[in-house]
Amino acid sequence: MIKTVTIVGAGIAGIASAIRLAKLGHQVHVFESASHPGGKLRQIEEKGYRFDAGPSLFTLPNLVDELFTLCNQNPQDHFQYQTLEDICHYFYEDGKQFVAYKSWDKFSDSLTEIASKNEIASLKKQLQKAAFRYNITAPVFLDQCLHRFKNYLNFKTLKGILNSGKLNVFESMDKENRKLIGNPYLVQYMNRFATYNGSDPYRAPALLNMIPHLEQNLGSYFPKGGMYNIPKSLHKLAYSMGVQFYFQHTVEEIVTEGKNVSSVRVRNLKTHEVFERRSNIVVCNADVYNTYKFLLPKHKSPEKILSQERSTSALVFYWGIKGSFAELGLHNILFSDDYKSEFQQLFQTGEPTNDPTIYINISSKCEPSDAPQGCENWFVMINVPSNSGQNWNEIAAKAKVNILQKLQRILKKDISQLIEFEDVLDPIKIEQRTSSHGGSLYGTSSNNRFAAFLRHKNFSSSIKGLYFCGGSVHPGGGIPLCLNSAKIVSQLITEDFG
Repeated sequence: MIKTVTIVGAGIAGIASAIRLAKLGHQVHVFESASHPGGKLRQIEEKGYRFDAGPSLFTLPNLVDELFTLCNQNPQDHFQYQTLEDICHYFYEDGKQFVAYKSWDKFSDSLTEIASKNEIASLKKQLQKAAFRYNITAPVFLDQCLHRFKNYLNFKTLKGILNSGKLNVFESMDKENRKLIGNPYLVQYMNRFATYNGSDPYRAPALLNMIPHLEQNLGSYFPKGGMYNIPKSLHKLAYSMGVQFYFQHTVEEIVTEGKNVSSVRVRNLKTHEVFERRSNIVVCNADVYNTYKFLLPKHKSPEKILSQERSTSALVFYWGIKGSFAELGLHNILFSDDYKSEFQQLFQTGEPTNDPTIYINISSKCEPSDAPQGCENWFVMINVPSNSGQNWNEIAAKAKVNILQKLQRILKKDISQLIEFEDVLDPIKIEQRTSSHGGSLYGTSSNNRFAAFLRHKNFSSSIKGLYFCGGSVHPGGGIPLCLNSAKIVSQLITEDFG
């Protein structure tokens, strides 16, 4: 039976949900308060520089290809990407450095100055274990709804349960890495993957040591035209499938009749007109916290879920750099000297450390047109706590000084003299632009061994016709998991409505 589906938010999960539901024959309308699709995936174009202003890592490209194939389109006709041979460049305060190559032989050769053969072999075993854990857990915890009993009555779930003792949810990532690898440089390398869902490796369960499998074992990629080309291409695909998009339209309330979704109340941000759109089904791609607090004012909020510890946010400097650096790649990490202290401050004091780990993304390494000739576009990010009332102007000013000092120590050059364009993104702006509560990038953190079960489910138990997708709900944040949430929602709607 054809249904009218309203999607709140044109983030990557919202667009993917729209594509899948349109393919099933439903009439799909997407309301987005911004003037463009993509949510956190957006871009900045100024003074000859183009920046991917949001997520910068691309893994599991098959999840994007799958959407084109689903719609009987050849993905290569609409969306292309290249495989990265050098995945990430790593730098330490003592001058040590290495490159994580796609090829294990090249990767291991790069590690010889910082680790022994036995330690490198231990890292390889840990990466192999990451593959095992991912292959066991993904079908159970990432690819399907955790909150429908029937999903536990199959072989893949039974297999996951039988291997649960090998998943190690009782030790922290750091404890396991120190025990199995030992080498402090390699331990820090493995620990840093906790930041991929905004968590603390000294508290997050060792199960999350499977995260590097996606980047290192399965490979990292770069989309032609940059990361923003992902939502741009999928928006075009959705439009071709008959999905109707309404930009600069914000949903102010999800209206219910009894225990059923009935409509959404929408404000046109250009004309300020408020109107109501009838809908059998609503898929909410907005942060689940703000959904309950603002869009469902007449319904009880799941306070236990909404009060969970937030994930980290980000402070980003977009710098147009007059010059080029051969030692840097597309992805670069400059580690802090005291990693444990950095995370203690992130989750306990509400401010970043004076010696933060710095991530630099330079898309002009792969897409030269993203910067003027002889120049580079630097996306310079540090992890910061979510917003809880801090003075972000003061924090940003202090952080910029610390970042520039660290860059000068490691790169041996005064970067401040090379900056000809600057823009800044802080947690307040992230919250304002994407409705992410507190500017947290991944909703809640995974600093709890039961985090996978504590995320909000992809449907409402009390309101029929209401579903949730995106980084603040199951299975989590990041492009691959957001795309998975869209698949889960489309499956649930098919089960519930045919």
